Amino acid sequence: MGQMIAWFSQTFWALLRVGGFLMVVPIFGNQLVSRRIRVAMAVAIAIAIGPLLSPLPVIAEVTLDILLQAGFQLIAGIGLGFATMIFFQLFVVAGQFIGMQMGLGFAAMVDPGNGVQVTALSQFFLMLVSMTFLAMNGHLVLLDVLITGFKQFPSGVGISYSELAWTLANFGGWMFVGGVLVALPAVISLLVVNLAFGVMSRSAPQLNVFSLGFPFSLVFGLVIVWFLIHGWLPQFDRLSRQFFDFTVIWMR
Repeated sequence: MGQMIAWFSQTFWALLRVGGFLMVVPIFGNQLVSRRIRVAMAVAIAIAIGPLLSPLPVIAEVTLDILLQAGFQLIAGIGLGFATMIFFQLFVVAGQFIGMQMGLGFAAMVDPGNGVQVTALSQFFLMLVSMTFLAMNGHLVLLDVLITGFKQFPSGVGISYSELAWTLANFGGWMFVGGVLVALPAVISLLVVNLAFGVMSRSAPQLNVFSLGFPFSLVFGLVIVWFLIHGWLPQFDRLSRQFFDFTVIWMR
């Protein structure tokens, strides 16, 4: 009976952190994945890694300390999942910048994963980064970070929770900076096009710049996006390295 309670305690603590992670992480935690599938994945991973973890408090009865420990485990998992979501939203922000400059700001569609409206270009970037992330086994790296952090810090993460909250807030600022850097070449190129149309409207007022400018900006923007995709992998590699360097806080 004692061994059964110990095994259940180990699995329960692992389930809390893994469940919190799968609850918010992109791809696995979006609305397209059924809650039953997410719960089944969390239970399967918790049963697999539970015996590999260092000894954790045995749940003999529900006390305040046990409830606090459960909250810490959930915060650790949700924090890592939220950081991953920020990394994915970086490319959504870049798509918003480029789409607004191209004149595609009105071409909004509902993101089925998050249930919010984004531009069509942002949705394209989100699908592209999702496929690239899965192709490079980023989901396996995140699970490795989660399990390694659990082994080294069974009661939480390697830093204080106030420092974790501040780091996540700074990471949100990094999202906007990274989005601007990804979109900057396209935005500058489209700005030059708009300036050229401004000069043309002053030199030839009889031309209808509005009827000519919009389709030209749209076609030129699509060409720029095509060139931008050619440099996609170096940008993704640089940003993903920065992201995984950030996740080291769960293991330090």
